[in-house]
Amino acid sequence: MKNILVPVGSSKNALSHLQYAVDFAKAFGAKLFIVQVYNVYTKAGTMIKVDHIIERESKAFMDNLVSKIDTKDVEVVIKTLKGKLVDTLELACKKADIDLILVEPRTNSIRDEVFLGKTSGKIIKQTEIPALIVPEGYTFKPIENILFAIKSAIIKKSDALVPLLSIKNNFKSIVNLLLVKTPYFKEGDFVVESQLLDHVDKITKTKNATTYQGVLEHFQSHNPDMLCVVRRKRGFFVKKWEKNVILKKEFSSSLPVLVLRGLK
Repeated sequence: MKNILVPVGSSKNALSHLQYAVDFAKAFGAKLFIVQVYNVYTKAGTMIKVDHIIERESKAFMDNLVSKIDTKDVEVVIKTLKGKLVDTLELACKKADIDLILVEPRTNSIRDEVFLGKTSGKIIKQTEIPALIVPEGYTFKPIENILFAIKSAIIKKSDALVPLLSIKNNFKSIVNLLLVKTPYFKEGDFVVESQLLDHVDKITKTKNATTYQGVLEHFQSHNPDMLCVVRRKRGFFVKKWEKNVILKKEFSSSLPVLVLRGLK
């Protein structure tokens, strides 16, 4: 893992999140890109040029944030980018060859009952970028135990597991695979091929209405440091990700959640 990107918002958790990002990047010897995306909406007839003002203020805001954290000799690149959030982030990730995007649950100061805010939810739902959701106030520590919850072990995209394997190899993590049989189960879904099997320490099979319910049932027995799930059309958060905002009563995690791109 060489390049990591962190979108910055105006949340009270921004400093904590940036420090985690620096510590995480240092563990991999990775370069850290800290970005803020802004858009300008002008009324008809408005003649004032505000782009350069917003860009200057955004850059000053991020410089101030970075000055308050310990960068620990990590190479940090600060960027202000104009455009629509998802399109701009995807373009930036492609240009900088980003391996992982670190997302804080709420990039803006919003209601306490919200787990993923509109901006964070949009990044998770609408992009194909592998992401790590870091809980608010979470302090970095080595990832020793990973619970990887999926309902189908069929893998057609050769690079889908790269973020997970990179973390496993770097921290020498134990990976426990939780196969959840849901009403959408198809023959062959539980056949674990070598590209995954070779990296798994233990396999548990369960039957639940959803992958999330399977996680809730087996979470304590596995006691993970990180939860890993897959973004797919009928995967984890299938109904929750139909909207961008996710409430804590629908899903919440006190641990980092690695969200892989679809496996198929």
